[in-house]
Amino acid sequence: MNIAIVGAGKLGTRVASALLGGDYSVTVIDTNERVLDKLSHHLDILTVNADARDISVLNGIDIQNYRYLLAATGDDETNIVIASFAKKLGCRHVIARVRDPEHMNQFDFIKDTMGIDSIVNPDMAITVEIYKYLAEKYTLSGGIFTSGKIALAEFPAKNYHRIVGLSMPEVHDVLPNMLIAALSRNGKIIIPHGEDEIRSTDYVYIIGEKDEILALNEKVHERGIYTNLQKVMIIGGGKTGFYLAEKLADFGAAVKIVEKDLDRCKYLSTHLNNVMILHGDGTDINMLDEENLEDMDAFVAATGFDEGNLLLALTAKKHGVEDVISKVSHESYKELIERMDVDIILNPLDITTSNILRFIQGEKRVISSVLLQGQAEIMEIVAHSHMDIIGTPIKKLKLPKGLLIAAIHRGRQVIIPNGDTVIKWNDRVILLSLLTELEYIEKLLKNSID
Repeated sequence: MNIAIVGAGKLGTRVASALLGGDYSVTVIDTNERVLDKLSHHLDILTVNADARDISVLNGIDIQNYRYLLAATGDDETNIVIASFAKKLGCRHVIARVRDPEHMNQFDFIKDTMGIDSIVNPDMAITVEIYKYLAEKYTLSGGIFTSGKIALAEFPAKNYHRIVGLSMPEVHDVLPNMLIAALSRNGKIIIPHGEDEIRSTDYVYIIGEKDEILALNEKVHERGIYTNLQKVMIIGGGKTGFYLAEKLADFGAAVKIVEKDLDRCKYLSTHLNNVMILHGDGTDINMLDEENLEDMDAFVAATGFDEGNLLLALTAKKHGVEDVISKVSHESYKELIERMDVDIILNPLDITTSNILRFIQGEKRVISSVLLQGQAEIMEIVAHSHMDIIGTPIKKLKLPKGLLIAAIHRGRQVIIPNGDTVIKWNDRVILLSLLTELEYIEKLLKNSID
């Protein structure tokens, strides 16, 4: 399958890297020759140094023979034009990255008019995950995800004391027909193994047969847990801060945005209703104290600097803020993040890449997918005869620690698999994967005959 990516920035590179694990031929187009040279040394891709707004460039790569095109340059209008041109020239499916708030209310019009199949917005994608956590507390609707005869429930471990302090084998003795698929601990989703123990402060994701999970969910689900969200402080008035403030204000929360750029403050004050805009440096602890940081119900660090966001998140936590969320775009902070006492740390690049891959993988019989706290994904696929996962015991698939085959729906049977379980043709398989393992998901779904 041929896929073209226009724009060799962070998103384009991340998507290209993930796709190469599967059965795809990737072409990357960019006007920066130096960036393309560097990329071609690391990835097995075709590169084209040109401006894709020129239809001769698209015709030159035979765009009519491409299944997908992703336009991910740094300019919204350029992305819209390139995606539209590619569609008119015969590319089957086109995706455009569009970030500007001015376009938010006209996405459907843009798609219909320009012939674009899908629009992705990294800032809105991360906003949705933050909003779900703050306004609903649960990342799953009602704390539960169901598909067919399988369900996944999400709840605080302290709500079911019988499993606190138990290792995974011990949990199996208490809940024999269920599997702990993931834990949320200190702002980080982890997939537990072997002797990992459940802590009282963990959030638990447990999977099993639908009726049993629904019965458990009735015991542990806290209804209306966070409808009293009243005060939220957001550091950073960029696009993420803008979208989040708008949604939280509509929810009824009193929102403060701290932004150090005066012109941006003026823009925010004229485009946001019922939001307090403060001109100042979010790293100024004295100013945050004056704005009653300790009285906030939630704090979101959403500047463009990862180091600053992490420092601010720690500061807010030390001031006793209950829910602290940080936006972090680089994987290099992974080990540091695991040691931090922050409620959620989100990577917009991972979330957006996941959204794009799910759109593309629809043709690979991916039935549904749901993000867990913006860091992991629960995905349901139908196993077909050419997938590498068919006919091999799970223990021989050499799965990374960040990927779990959580359940199998075979006919009327629900199977909680072990190492000896073999996936068969037409099984409906529930996978749980950290977003950092997106590349491996592609390998898992790859056709062995290609």
